[in-house]
Amino acid sequence: MLGIIGAMDKEIQDLLQDMTDVQEQQTGFARYYVGTLHGLRLCLARCGIGKVHAALCCQGMLLRYPEIKAILNIGVAGALRPSLDIGDIVIARSAVQHDMDTTPIGDPLGLISGPNIVHIPCDEGLAALLQTAAEEAGLRTERAAVATGDQFIVGTEKKNFLSDTFDAAACDMEGGAIAQCCYEMNVPYAALRAISDTRDGDGREYMEKALIACGQEQKLVRHFLPLYADWEEKRNG
Repeated sequence: MLGIIGAMDKEIQDLLQDMTDVQEQQTGFARYYVGTLHGLRLCLARCGIGKVHAALCCQGMLLRYPEIKAILNIGVAGALRPSLDIGDIVIARSAVQHDMDTTPIGDPLGLISGPNIVHIPCDEGLAALLQTAAEEAGLRTERAAVATGDQFIVGTEKKNFLSDTFDAAACDMEGGAIAQCCYEMNVPYAALRAISDTRDGDGREYMEKALIACGQEQKLVRHFLPLYADWEEKRNG
C-alpha cells in the first residue's frame, strides 16, 4: 500500500473524488482515507498545515497501516528560484528544515539532532518514477532540495538565502517533518511540490494561484500511480 499525504483538503480533493471503496478515519486533526485509485490500494491523508501536524499524521499513518510500503508527500510550495513559474513541479532530491537552528553551539543551520543530518534524502527510485510521470503528463520539473519551516516565506532576500544555503528550489511547511518521520522509521519517502507562488510572489499571489498548482500536482500523481504499482510489485518480488 502507498501512503499519500497532503496538508490541505484542496491538495487531495480531486484524488479523493476518484477513489472507490473509501473508508474514512480521523485521529486528531489528521484525516485518513483508505481506498482504491487507478487500481492501486492506498491511504490518502490530509495532515493539516505545519510541521507538527505533518509529523503526527505521518507517524499515525505508519502505525495505523503497517502495510504501507512508501510515503509520497504532495502539495504546493513557494518558488525559491526565478526559473520556476506557477504550476511547475519540484521533485525533491532531499528535505531540509530551515528553521532548525543550533548554530550557537557550532552546528550547521538545519542540522536535525539525533540523525545528525541536514539533508534528509529522498528515495531515488521513487523520484525517478515521479520524473517519468511528469514527462508523461507534460509537466515542467526541477530536481532540488525542498526547504521546510513553520513560516510562509515572502521576500526575495529570504528566498535567495534559502536557495543559496540549502540548494533548495521550493519552500513549504510540512515536507521536512514527514521526511524525518520516514527516515527514522526506515520507510521510502518522496515528495513533489507544485509552485503556487513565484520567487517574487507573495500571499496574494498564492491565494490567486494555489488551485492551479493543486491541479498540476494531482495530475502528476495520476500518472505516477501505475508506475508505482510496478515498482512496489518488483520490490516485493
